Amino acid sequence: MVGAVLKLRADIRADRTLSGARVRALRIVLISALVPLSFTLVQCGKAPDPTALAANSQANVQVVAKSSPKVASGDTFEDRFPAPQFRERFPSTSESFLQRQMSDFSPKRAVQQQPQPEQAPYKVASLAPQVPYQRPPREDLTTLVSMKSSAFPYFGNNPASDVPFLNIAKGDRRGHRSYSGRVFWQDETYSDNRVLMHVPEHFDVRKPGVIVVFFHGNGATLERDVRDRQLVPQQVTDSGANAVLLAPQLAVDAADSSAGKFWQAGGLKRFMEESANHLARLTGDPNSARAFANMPIVIVGYSGGFLPTAWSLEVGGISDRVRGVVLLDAVYGEMDKFASWIESHRSGFFVSSYTRHTARRDRELMSMLRQKGISVSEDMDGPLRPGSVVFVETGDSITHRDYVTRAWTRDPLKDVLVKMSATPSLALTRVASTNPAASSR
Repeated sequence: MVGAVLKLRADIRADRTLSGARVRALRIVLISALVPLSFTLVQCGKAPDPTALAANSQANVQVVAKSSPKVASGDTFEDRFPAPQFRERFPSTSESFLQRQMSDFSPKRAVQQQPQPEQAPYKVASLAPQVPYQRPPREDLTTLVSMKSSAFPYFGNNPASDVPFLNIAKGDRRGHRSYSGRVFWQDETYSDNRVLMHVPEHFDVRKPGVIVVFFHGNGATLERDVRDRQLVPQQVTDSGANAVLLAPQLAVDAADSSAGKFWQAGGLKRFMEESANHLARLTGDPNSARAFANMPIVIVGYSGGFLPTAWSLEVGGISDRVRGVVLLDAVYGEMDKFASWIESHRSGFFVSSYTRHTARRDRELMSMLRQKGISVSEDMDGPLRPGSVVFVETGDSITHRDYVTRAWTRDPLKDVLVKMSATPSLALTRVASTNPAASSR
């Protein structure tokens, strides 16, 4: 038993000795593997050694020298990696930074360049335009323009009495006492110098045209009555005629027919000259002022508008440019002036439509003309020719208030312009007179 125990202890000591040897061998293997790795990790945490870089540079020089001796000469570290100079970091006073746009950094598409045709050393002019001219589209132009030559304000005399028109005063306020005895104050009734101007969308200043001058009646304003109730601009447009409209404000919303500046000699002439410049600007062509300044005129007088119509024909200064006169229930007087213009201007036309209120005076004017040997027609069914003199009586169902929109027909002004445009012999581009003395009127 004692021998067996001793043998067991000896075996245990031998196993322990072998185990210790194995452990030491394993430690040696691990250390031999970790030591090179530790050198590598330590080297990665340090800056490059200049000596090693220089050695590598010299080795590279030797390699380059074998293939290109010229490049290798003097190719040191400083030559390959020069220190930046101040001028390379900051531009001088005569230089600037290169400006970049965002488009410089966007990917560029490859664009196939088309071959450019060889340019001739000269240009060839064509006798005919390649693209025909087309007038740019526009809408009707209707506006109010202040004009110095409009009817009012007026500070001259009343030619009927040869006394100042403003014949009453109250303090600093001045006014006009009418024949009925009613007083109209200058600041309320005779201070509006605006003119309603209308140019239809189809109007072409390069073609033969006409200017319609409309004198409204009593108790009217340009916006409320001439434009919106009597539809005068719309009638001009709907006629299709190459015409524009001028309608000066007379006495504002008053029972008064005073002509103001149209009483004066040359009043209509000054009005048309100033209007030509405004119409040219309104149409967008300042060079067209000359065309407007020579364009024929048709005067339309409604009701109390007979007075500025008659005086414009008599002393307006350009009666030869007036190619037609239309009176809408408007012969309340001044028959001698109308008869004189008709007799002197046989190339123009004259139309007077009337109700029972003015029938007596219209018949008197017809009699005066027949005594002068002038033929008179009493219906509007026939064509409107140069020298036409037409009187049309309307029935009792036609009211004076609505006469501008309903007389012998609906929209009588439109009807006159349509008939006038359909008559080639009404040479609207030429102004002629059978009486040379008429040009001075």
